[in-house]
Amino acid sequence: MKIGLFVPCYIDAFYPKTGIATLELLEKLGQDVEYPLDQTCCGQPMANSGCNKDAAAAEALFVKNFAKYDAIVMPSGSCAHHVKDNFDAIPQTDEVRHVRKNTYELVEFLHDVLKVDAFPWAEFPHKVGLHNSCGTLRALRTASMSELGEPFFSKPMDLLTKVRGISFATPRRPDECCGFGGTFSVTEEAVSAKMGVDKVRDHHDAGAEYIVSADTSCMMHQQGCAERAGVPIRFIHIAEILNGARA
Repeated sequence: MKIGLFVPCYIDAFYPKTGIATLELLEKLGQDVEYPLDQTCCGQPMANSGCNKDAAAAEALFVKNFAKYDAIVMPSGSCAHHVKDNFDAIPQTDEVRHVRKNTYELVEFLHDVLKVDAFPWAEFPHKVGLHNSCGTLRALRTASMSELGEPFFSKPMDLLTKVRGISFATPRRPDECCGFGGTFSVTEEAVSAKMGVDKVRDHHDAGAEYIVSADTSCMMHQQGCAERAGVPIRFIHIAEILNGARA
């Protein structure tokens, strides 16, 4: 399988360790990975802001870069959700349909496609709180939704339990949105900030040393809220833990 690695623009700019960890992890698992150097944004910010037509150029470039791959993998649930479910600012050609069908968020690729059952190099001797973003939880369905009362399942938890030394904190409201929501955090700043502070305090009160997530965008928001509110908690992307980071 030939994999095209997409590293979202905000990860490339602010959290490059997450992109590097994703590449290293896929290669440790024996995958043939390429990183197209001409990649930019997937178009999600424009589409989420109601400017769908303005996403067309970014979407067209994404297809140009990734149409030749068997799978497109990215360490971002929100970007994967956009490509899979909202990638419609451009004509739906065979290439576009191929890209949409074969795009995966990292957790679902590891869990559903590769079916990884061990990370022998990984050890994380810390107590973590798992944050499932709204995109991964309610769009990609990588975990059960508590509001539906459905049987519990969690693909990221399944992967993390294979890491030596890790333990888990359980916040009172694990499925609650953290308030990021892309441009929502700008247009509704006060509401967004209150939701973010509530989220990090809930994890901290449950005993979490780290908040771990498949979405750095949510963690970026929560990290800012935690620093401003003086909540002593750290943040790490799931790719970094699975790749062997210990702190």
